[in-house]
Formats: sequence, structure tokens, C-alpha cells
Amino acid sequence: MKATGIVRRIDDLGRVVIPKEIRRTLRVREGTPLEIFTDREGEIILKKYSPMVELAAFATQYAEAMAQATGMLVCITDRDQVIAVSGGPKRDMLQKMISKQLEQVIHDREIVVAEKDAREFITVAGEEMDGVTAEVIAPIICEGDPIGAVALLSRDPKAKPGEAEVKLVSTAAGFLGRQMEG
Repeated sequence: MKATGIVRRIDDLGRVVIPKEIRRTLRVREGTPLEIFTDREGEIILKKYSPMVELAAFATQYAEAMAQATGMLVCITDRDQVIAVSGGPKRDMLQKMISKQLEQVIHDREIVVAEKDAREFITVAGEEMDGVTAEVIAPIICEGDPIGAVALLSRDPKAKPGEAEVKLVSTAAGFLGRQMEG
């Protein structure tokens, strides 16, 4: 475990403040759900809670079906990282932190349809993927809260995402959101 050198006291209600530097680094904001664990040595462990992790195996199967049907790369994310990838190199994307741009798209509940050189084009994970020329991204909404995104990425230089791709990604996002509710 990484030592920070920061000491905080617990107040009379049992609260402790997580230092701003740590919150910023880990992207923890007001309202972010945290799981609390203890270990045998008496350490308290705080971990960001993602309901999408429970759905990872199912999301992977869904991504594989979409990739087979479209021949494109499919990424499914929670609010922090890529949880499922199909149709491309998994090691390059799986469990990578999502980009700040994608985090904002999820937060704003936007659907993104863009081609490579367009201003709207965003990267899914931290760095840009080689050869991706077009994208369609839709947020996953569960009980009114944005919890992730589905991204359909094309490497075909002639690809122009249209209404069918938008409907496919929106349907996938809606279906995964409903799976989390059930």
C-alpha cells in the first residue's frame, strides 16, 4: 500500500475526510459510492464501488455478440474503466481507465457519433487506439443514474456511422442498464 504521509482524525460522527489530492487522483467525487473492507491486520480499505463489475461477464458476452454482428470493436465501460472488450486487442483496453472526455460524455448522458478528425471524436481509454476511424458511444443509464457506456469503434476508413449503429449502441446501453435494475 502506498503511504501518503497525510494523517486525518475521525470526527464525533465517525467521519474522516479523504484528502483532495487522493480524491482527484482516484476520481472520487461527492456521491461516489465506496465499499468498505477490513483485512486481518486491522487496515480499513476503501474501494470505489461499481455496480457494472457484477455485470462484467454478461457485458463481455454482449460485446462479443455485437462485435460478431458488426465486425467492429466493442467496448463497455463503467464510470471508471473498460470492463468488456470484443473485436479487437483486449489487453490494450480491458481494465484501462476511461478518458476524461468519455467520463464527461457519460456524466452528460450524451450520445456521440463521430469520425476520426471531427471535433466530437473522443478516446475511450487514456490513449488513442490505432486505426479507429469512427465511433458511436451511448451512456448506460440505471435507475436514472449514468453508470457506464457502450462504444462501437470502426477501423474502416470508409465507415460513416449512421442511424443503425446509433440504434444498436443505444439498444445495448438500454438493455445493460435494465439488467442492472433487475
